[in-house]
Parts: sequence; structure tokens; C-alpha cells
Amino acid sequence: MLSILGGSSTLCDGVRRREILRAGGLSLFGLSLPDVLRASAQSRAQSPEQRPSRIKSVILFNLLGGPSHMDMFDLKPQAPVEVRGEFGPIATSLPGLDICEHLPKTAQWMHKACLIRSMSHSYNSHDPLAIMTGFIGGNPQAQAQPTDPPDIGAICQYLGLGANDVPGAVCLPCFPGSGQNYRRGGPYGGFLGSQYDPLFSVCDPTFGREPKQQHYDPVLPIGEPYLPGLGHQEQMTADRFSSRRSLVEQIDVEFERAGKTRAVQRLDRFQEKAFDLMTSSRTRDAFDLSQEADETRDRYGRNLFGSSLLVARRLVEVGVPFISVHQEIFKHYGHAYDMHANNFGMLKNMNLPVLDQVYPALIQDLEDRGLLDSTLVIVMGEMGRTPKINKVAGRDHWPQCGFSLLTGGGVKPGMVHGATDKIGMWPISDAVHPSDLVATIYHLLGVDPHLLVHDKLGRPFPIAHGGEPIHAILA
Repeated sequence: MLSILGGSSTLCDGVRRREILRAGGLSLFGLSLPDVLRASAQSRAQSPEQRPSRIKSVILFNLLGGPSHMDMFDLKPQAPVEVRGEFGPIATSLPGLDICEHLPKTAQWMHKACLIRSMSHSYNSHDPLAIMTGFIGGNPQAQAQPTDPPDIGAICQYLGLGANDVPGAVCLPCFPGSGQNYRRGGPYGGFLGSQYDPLFSVCDPTFGREPKQQHYDPVLPIGEPYLPGLGHQEQMTADRFSSRRSLVEQIDVEFERAGKTRAVQRLDRFQEKAFDLMTSSRTRDAFDLSQEADETRDRYGRNLFGSSLLVARRLVEVGVPFISVHQEIFKHYGHAYDMHANNFGMLKNMNLPVLDQVYPALIQDLEDRGLLDSTLVIVMGEMGRTPKINKVAGRDHWPQCGFSLLTGGGVKPGMVHGATDKIGMWPISDAVHPSDLVATIYHLLGVDPHLLVHDKLGRPFPIAHGGEPIHAILA
């Protein structure tokens, strides 16, 4: 909790260290920020020369639970009824490409997108570990482990990518698994250390009703992501906004006062940079959606996921290299895309309308602001679903086949990569492993996907775990 006027531990010349660390959110980075900066400098000195980057930022929208490729971007209208499901195809802005009828706004942007229909791996887990690291080993039933490999965001922080006064990675609206009190593997520093974890926002969503059936009657979460210590800002009134402004000004006054003390003046260059990062208001401001027009808020949707993607766009504007947004599962209010039952109702009544609002809103917004060519937006889940519909109108886990939708900088627009068989069970051409997708992201960020990092035992690991960039999709 943010504490400004309470008790404090005071340095010899009056700088209240604990209060500054709380206000700046230093604990979000795991260890001391000066150590992070020193490690970043060392890694730059030891790693291969940075390559030219094609993009500046990546937004990964993780459709947690495993979205059904069969019912979204790879429909099989000629397949048997127990496979093809209830939805029909519609034409898109890309001639010859059809997608689900319940994605009409998305269909208008497919000429800008690169659709991979042949994602395939064997990691049967809802943890986004595989798609965020390229690694499919380990125990898929275990929570995030300190021995896990670092994800893309952690490597961005390790290499010091991005603007100097903002984090290298941010995870929205909370850590994956937060809504179920389970820390899913994926967005962490892993064996590199928690100092390379992303900045995690938190959330406190509300729900308009109780589900008629727990887990499989999804209810949309309402709320916004916010930074720990800055408090929940739902239904901001004029008085509350004034109070928040007073609080922010109070923080800034404290930072300004602290910056003039002898203790800060004696900081080494790493500590000085850490202090600058703490005191920068740009990250805090990125979470302030009151600065956005009502029209923009409405375009994204005034719900947790629309708000999270709007914050993601604002984080791109301030120079954050890697932002992940996870369609989190909250208690019994819905299993997101984990549709073992009521697959078509869950898609039609919530998942597809949400996606069909937030994805076009984000792409249009980035394009209007001149950011789309320097930003890669990825929409995917950790796996696909079984071709055969089960007895309760659901589809079960099927990591052997899924999709990834890429839009923006560095990839060819209006392209479909890979194909599946007649029932969508297996790729029949150009199978893509998560490590290849991760390698592609590194390549576009100007990072060698074969760069080695070492675990705590000194063993070397390539950051993309053997994956190669998918050159066929690169612009």
C-alpha cells in the first residue's frame, strides 16, 4: 500500500527510503533496481551487438484457456456435424479468407493481419509458459518456478530495451492465475531472477450477476488495471479525482524534495538512473484512463479487458517494449476460453464479442496514432481445442493445433501461413512451434534469438530454446 504521510524510516539526511521505494513501486521489480541496471549494463557488454530492430513494442493478448481455432479462424464448414460446430464462415477483407460469423469487425482488418493456422506443440497446460518463452519442458501441473526460463519481457529487461524511465515489460491486468490464487508459469524472470519480472498491475473486478452455471456461463469482469499502491479508481467522481491529483502531486513533491538531498546527490550512476526510473510519472500516467476521451473508452469497451488493452496502447506510447494482457479467469465467473462445456454459448455470448471489440479498437487506435508499423500485436492462446465436440457441447484441450493472429510491424499483412487437415486436427503444412514464434518476436525486436543466458547452475540456454524466426511471414 502506498504510504506518504505515515511513519517512515529516515536516512541520515532526511530521505525517507521506505516511502520512496513504496511510492516508486521498486518492489515490483523483485530486487533492488540499481542491481537490475548494473546487470543490464553487464549483459549489454557481454552479449552480441544489438541488431537493428523492426519494431519497438509488442502487445500479446493471451486468450487464456485455449481458444477454439475450429470456431474462430479455421472453420471447417464441410466437416461432419460433430466437428464443424454451430458457427458459419463470413468473408473478410482478405480475398479468399473466411473467419467466424461472430467476428464481423475483426473480418474487416484481416487484410492487415498475418494469420498462422498451424501452431503446434505438446505442452498441455493453461500456463502461458510455452507461448511466452518457447519452452515446453517442465511439469505442466506446477506453478511458476524459479527454475523456469525467462520470458520475452524478462529478456527485454535483462538487455535494457526500451525507454530508460519505464519498465521493459508490463503484465496486465494481473499475474496469470491471480483470479484463481494460482501463479501460472510464463511472465517471469525465472532462473535469471525476480529482478527481471515484469511490472504487474493488479485489479479488483466487479460482476453484474452471478452465473447460472459456474465456470461455463461467463460474466464479463468490469474494472481497470491499476498499479499496486495507487488504489482502485472505479467510478471516479470529481471529488475523488481531485483527491487523486492531490495525492500524485504529493508524491511528486516528495520525489522532488528527495532529489535535492545530499544522499541522492551522492548516488552512483546506476542508483541515479534507478531513482530517475522511480520518480518518472510516465508509467503512472499510462494507467490514468481518465485522460482518454469517452469515445475512445467506449470503443475499447468499459470492461477489464478493454481497459487493459487501452492501457497497453498507452504503455506503447511511453516506450515499453513488451506488454502482455491476459484474459484472466476470476473464481467461478467463467473459464475464459477453457470451454469444456457450452463452447458455443461461451464464444457467442462473451468471448467473441469481447475480442471483436477490443482487437479492432486497438489496431485502429495504433494506426491512427502512427504506431502500428512499430508495434506488433499478437492474439492467441496457449493451445487450440479438439475437433470433435464432446457430450456437453464443449471442446477439450488440443495443443497440437491452434492459431496465432499477428498484426502490425515486421510481418506481412494479408497473409495466411500454414494449413490444417479437413477436421482441424493436425497441421499439414508449415507447422509452427512456440519457440519459432518467440524467435520471430526476438528477431523483430532486434535481439538474436540464439543469445545464450545461463541458469543458476551455469548452464547455457538460448533465449528462444532452439526456435528459428518464421522468415516466410516477415515483411
